[in-house]
Amino acid sequence: MKLHHIGIATQSIPESIEKLKETAEVGSIGDIVFDPEQNAELCMIEIKDGTNIELVSGEVVSGLVKKGQRLYHLCWETDDIEAQIKSMVKEGGLIVSPLKPAVQFNRRRVAFVMTSLGLTELVEAE
Repeated sequence: MKLHHIGIATQSIPESIEKLKETAEVGSIGDIVFDPEQNAELCMIEIKDGTNIELVSGEVVSGLVKKGQRLYHLCWETDDIEAQIKSMVKEGGLIVSPLKPAVQFNRRRVAFVMTSLGLTELVEAE
């Protein structure tokens, strides 16, 4: 697996973009998109060092935002998402959101698994 992005929970994507610009060298900013499957607004930011940050806003993260928690998930790209999910579940992971197509990633499938290290998103490799 390869780290794909870091998911950050936010109440306001535009405000978080401005904060990121103050603290990091932002390379590119994607469009803000709504994904009905995730029930969230999403925006991918590429930092000039190559790190990708996904800003996530909406009901799915509102509880975290209210608690002041911003780190939402780590996303890993995998060549065999189904085998990776099975492996994580076998090791005690709990499927939080099953495989479904993601608007943010051109309909590639994603899944969320809660592990001992926190929430993990898996995305199919292109």
